[in-house]
Amino acid sequence: MTTTNKPLEISGASTNDALIDQLRACKNSDEILKFEKWFNSNIESDKLYKRICELLKNRSISRALGSKWLLTIIEDREKTIDNLSDK
Repeated sequence: MTTTNKPLEISGASTNDALIDQLRACKNSDEILKFEKWFNSNIESDKLYKRICELLKNRSISRALGSKWLLTIIEDREKTIDNLSDK
């Protein structure tokens, strides 16, 4: 038996376009992480990394762009975990 996950669209293509525009406006890692923090605390949906994965799956963004955003988020998580384990 095969099951599929529901799409993570909040309210359609215009919301995805606005999200993509907002992420593209981020010029460096700090801006991406700042936007992620804002998104995760203010938007009542899934976390930003899940939305980026959905955009990649739907081919709404390029693999290079999606991997850049995800790599920034993952590296920040790893740095946070390393800092916690050093204490």
